[in-house]
Amino acid sequence: MRLVALVESESHVCCRYRLTAFHSALIAAGHILDFQPLPQSLFGRAALGRDLASYDAVILQRKLLPRWVVALLRRRVRRLIFDFDDAVWLRDSYSTKGFHDPKRAARFRATIQACDLVVAGNAYLAEEARKFVPANRITVIPTCVDVTKYHVREHTNHDSALRLVWVGSSSTLQGLERFGPTLSAIGRAVPGARLKLICDRFTEFPDLPVERCTWVEATEAAEIASADIGIGWVPDDPWSRGKCALKVLQYQAAGLPVVANPVGVQADFVRDGETGFRANSTDEWVRAIQALAADVGMRKRLGETARRDVETHYSVEAGARLWIESLARLGTTRMAG
Repeated sequence: MRLVALVESESHVCCRYRLTAFHSALIAAGHILDFQPLPQSLFGRAALGRDLASYDAVILQRKLLPRWVVALLRRRVRRLIFDFDDAVWLRDSYSTKGFHDPKRAARFRATIQACDLVVAGNAYLAEEARKFVPANRITVIPTCVDVTKYHVREHTNHDSALRLVWVGSSSTLQGLERFGPTLSAIGRAVPGARLKLICDRFTEFPDLPVERCTWVEATEAAEIASADIGIGWVPDDPWSRGKCALKVLQYQAAGLPVVANPVGVQADFVRDGETGFRANSTDEWVRAIQALAADVGMRKRLGETARRDVETHYSVEAGARLWIESLARLGTTRMAG
């Protein structure tokens, strides 16, 4: 099948992890996957799809276009696929306007109804899509990581001070700043602990030293694997329940145990005493970090289990199989209107 993906940019994290990662596997299976940036101008959007008639399917990634643009695109292409990994029908956790946005909701509904296949990053997102189209048009393909890029942390008794790690962007760092009082409490309770921030912006937390590490794609995996415990905290709200918890998967791919609050898929990825610990209150967070700090064998055991989980369910190979199966089902049938 000849596929073309309409993306914000090929360097965008969603494109890299949800499409580019599967490029080689799709080619090996006999498919072709090209990429085109979404036009920003009114003229470009009015012409969207005119040059795509030779493709068997067009993948619209994440972007909610005006309804008239979606209608034009639908008429001009053979099949339309929508891939998304966030609760895009809502505003995000940090909006001052609240979560509900009628314009986004209307665009989301129009996009879902126009598509032959909807690829959701998790069950929460798929459930929202099922409000508007039959379940046979929807499939769940989680965000996946290339485990071959991650060396597994050895966790030896020779390790120096305990290193927590958090990876993200300046936008999601806002959430970690809300979590600051708990991080400070961890710093007071675990002598010598420090937090490695892998980001494009940095902040400080009283009582918990911060190691600043500027995010670079080429070194990200190695920087994560040099830490001891991954930190996964997000606000407990409708937007965060739609997140695909990429950072948790990255920690686990590196063989790190993870402590996270059980919001959205984090509750699936992090299992108490198996791959890490779930924690809500500050006391629960402190106890979880203290337990892992005191037992290097536990860190190693939980990290190894987490790595196996990623290899089995959330690796690029696993995600590619789901894409190939979904495309096979799509076949030559046009299901949308």
